[in-house]
Amino acid sequence: MPLRFAELPRAAMRALLDDDLDRASATTGVELTGYFLTDEAKYLWRYRLDQLARTPADAPWIVRAAISEPDGAVVGYAGYQRGPDENGLVEVSYSVDPAHRRRGHARAMLAALLDRAAAEPSVRTVRASIRPDNAGSLATIAGHGFVHVGEQWDEEDGRELLFERPA
Repeated sequence: MPLRFAELPRAAMRALLDDDLDRASATTGVELTGYFLTDEAKYLWRYRLDQLARTPADAPWIVRAAISEPDGAVVGYAGYQRGPDENGLVEVSYSVDPAHRRRGHARAMLAALLDRAAAEPSVRTVRASIRPDNAGSLATIAGHGFVHVGEQWDEEDGRELLFERPA
């Protein structure tokens, strides 16, 4: 399933926090959906804006709008938690709009993120952290070479299983 990403600039994230979908869409260059205005998404936009204030170098790595091709529908958002760390690790993050789920978009997002990581010389390892009850995400990473390497506690999501694979 062909997919492309469009950057969500800071101005677009600020517009989304202001419930201004038209301004956010114009800034991004694609027609964003109401999914970008959900409470979960707004938490992410606040988090990412704070992150960029602290670490501007993460901008090329973090969240992007995911657009299916050839129809041009915005189906969700994806990116990495941050740029590569000192060990060359990046962590994938993706979310599919409920209106577009169960059509292969999550797998397409993951495949595109894995391709980007593989093309980047500074990246050696790709991580996915997934709640144990998130059957959809567990199924999405299956068949992509991820190996269970441990667990962590996330303040927002609770217990997460950690999976890694070489870039």
